[in-house]
Amino acid sequence: MADVIHRDYRLIPIIDRFGINFGFGNKTIEEVCFDYQLDTSFFLAIINSYHNPNYFPQLELQSFSTELIIQYLSNTHAYYLDEKMPEIQGYISQMQLCVIDKNVQNIKLIDDFLKGYEEELRKHLQKEDNNVFPYIMALEQAFETRKCSEELIQQIKTTPIETYERNHDNVEEKLSDLKNLILKFLTPVSCKAICQRLLTELFRLESDLENHTRIEENVLVPKVKLLEQQIIETLS
Repeated sequence: MADVIHRDYRLIPIIDRFGINFGFGNKTIEEVCFDYQLDTSFFLAIINSYHNPNYFPQLELQSFSTELIIQYLSNTHAYYLDEKMPEIQGYISQMQLCVIDKNVQNIKLIDDFLKGYEEELRKHLQKEDNNVFPYIMALEQAFETRKCSEELIQQIKTTPIETYERNHDNVEEKLSDLKNLILKFLTPVSCKAICQRLLTELFRLESDLENHTRIEENVLVPKVKLLEQQIIETLS
């Protein structure tokens, strides 16, 4: 497992989402997954898709349980909101303490933009956690038990997963706007090192979000569409 991080340190937050802590000694990936009661194949599919942007085992990921996929996505949401966004906000707060003259207003503009972005991201992720994911789990339970309420049948007919797919806000686009705001319009600042760290973390977040969206749209949504179809055909 240590070799994985030595090969690509960017996987540290990905590994953390599985609940794995440092101190795993010389244990193999399989041994660490056994210790944490994780599906080794799922773990490998996820970290390899993050490690190599050209590698995306869509069919293999679709073969894993919906519950397993949702648990990973929920952990990722918590990472964005509880760790990554506060870290990024911290850099802007540091910049506000050291900038002078005209950049005071520029940093305030960036701060306001980030707060607006964070609020939009929070609403988007909470909608998934509180509405979309419970709906998906209800579908899976209905299919497994062969018992489906009329309310769930109506939900499939009126607000299927494709509705969510159409309304899937492109949070990456606004993040790109924020990066460009800094790159193109922020005049030189005295706290250059902090500004560079801020940009680095924005790029990392953008890359992470792209991978996250890829899993949702190309793995989870197709699985749910098939599940909805099977329920309508067999249980309605």
